[in-house]
Amino acid sequence: MSHSRAFTTLGFTAALLATTSVMTSAFAQTSAPAAEPTSVVTPGPFTANLTLTNDYRYRGISQSNFRPAIQGGFDYAHSSGFYLGNWNSSISWISDSASLAGNNASAPIEMDFYGGYKYEWSKGFTADVGVLQYYYPTTNLSAFAANPNTTEIYAAQNFTFDAVTGYLKFSWAATTLFGTANSSGSNYTDLTVNYDTGVWGLALNAHVGYQYVAGQIAGGGMSNSSLYSYTDWKLGVTKDFGSGFSGSMAYVGTNAKDGSYINPQLQNLGKGGFLISLTKTF
Repeated sequence: MSHSRAFTTLGFTAALLATTSVMTSAFAQTSAPAAEPTSVVTPGPFTANLTLTNDYRYRGISQSNFRPAIQGGFDYAHSSGFYLGNWNSSISWISDSASLAGNNASAPIEMDFYGGYKYEWSKGFTADVGVLQYYYPTTNLSAFAANPNTTEIYAAQNFTFDAVTGYLKFSWAATTLFGTANSSGSNYTDLTVNYDTGVWGLALNAHVGYQYVAGQIAGGGMSNSSLYSYTDWKLGVTKDFGSGFSGSMAYVGTNAKDGSYINPQLQNLGKGGFLISLTKTF
């Protein structure tokens, strides 16, 4: 289960506020990006995955400035229900955010580390709790007022009803959220549902989530939520090619405010767009 991640970039408004915060991308496919079904493979304690995608979107926000990304990770699942994992992706939001603020900082990769416990308390119903650490190896980190590294605690309820699977998940930030000043206690609610059509290995995917950003803008009376909170959604289809290969296509969108999540070209990184990816599970 690849947990990632990443979620926002430094907003234009934040840049104008003298780089008092750095909004980043994080999920991460959280519970790492376990947002969509992948090819069915024989379960084992160790698994790995590699993905090529035309855009890395985390919680609806592009983490790669609408450019392709390479992603991959490793997972260990013990028969007791405990698990550990790592997931990584190429990103550009840190260097993009720095350039918006007139600074020179960069981090070409997002590294997610997570661990937790899953328990099937009833047939088709599995509870999942854990901790996810987003880590960004960054040069010239002192250019920013807040560290983008983020720790989230999550709880999820997975469900299965015949051909329908999915989960409801809540993630809570124990630290500031992706470099946003005064944002500890931010949270994200995620509902994802998948339907296995039984035809040609196709599954339909639907998702809706809400990102709440807590706290106040540094140096001002405006709340972080008024600028950075938003809803995101996704509709897509996944194709199982067999032998651990799967492909997916989806349309994603958000209602993120213009000016809150932007790239150096002043484009809204939460605008609607199509995603195409190819994944190999080992």
